[in-house]
Amino acid sequence: MEIALLQTDIVWGDADANIRRVTALMDRRPGARLYILPEMWATGFNTQPDAHTLEQGRRALTWMEAEARCRGIYLAGSLPLCADAEAEGQKPQAVADAPQAVNRLVVAGPEGLCATYDKVHLFTYGGEPAHYRPGSSRTVLTIDGVRIMWQICYDLRFPVFARNRGDYDVLVYVANWPAGRRRAWDTLVRARAIENQCYVCAVNRTGHDPLCAYDGGTVLVDAYGRDVAAVQRPDDAEAEPEAIIGAPLDMARLSAFRQKFAVLHDADAFTLG
Repeated sequence: MEIALLQTDIVWGDADANIRRVTALMDRRPGARLYILPEMWATGFNTQPDAHTLEQGRRALTWMEAEARCRGIYLAGSLPLCADAEAEGQKPQAVADAPQAVNRLVVAGPEGLCATYDKVHLFTYGGEPAHYRPGSSRTVLTIDGVRIMWQICYDLRFPVFARNRGDYDVLVYVANWPAGRRRAWDTLVRARAIENQCYVCAVNRTGHDPLCAYDGGTVLVDAYGRDVAAVQRPDDAEAEPEAIIGAPLDMARLSAFRQKFAVLHDADAFTLG
């Protein structure tokens, strides 16, 4: 299975503009089975969502479902969505006193919406818990025989939550990870791949929003911690450009490595709440 990772410069609060950017990038790399977009790819990382933000998220979700059907692909990325109204198919309302929104990673496929994951570790430093409800469980989806677990940005800092229980082959992170913490991103992405003996698809944005600068770091890493595909930064640039990268996954090689060097078999057994 070939995976494509899209590093985009997100236009703040404008789903239509971001859909056009994503469409143009996808058209540059046809033939992948799974396309992965950054965290809140249609709106930017808005920690104080209003009715407009949630409507933009819903609009982007509708596009994702239609685009996946039309192209016969799987398309994944996170969106700000109204937790209750989205589940009931209603029009989102403004966020009131209690958090009514979720930072939801959605996976749309040829047959429609096929998986969701609500961000478990909300970013307290950025005020996310004040307006979003946390998720409570992991999500693993099998696509063409490849088991994929989905996580969002800040989840990357919590290795226990990502521990491979023998239930996935690929770990996905979609993010709005600021340039100032890029060293942590680069280090933790490769650590998750090595310790879990899996591929890691780490998809970050580039550009600016009202609060932060982003410089990319989108990469596909193998179980040895080596880059399979990565966005290249021009020598004279402060940040990586918008780009789409990807590669086929060598599942036979991954399986052989796990059997020969059975790290997961020796892992500690424990339960944390």
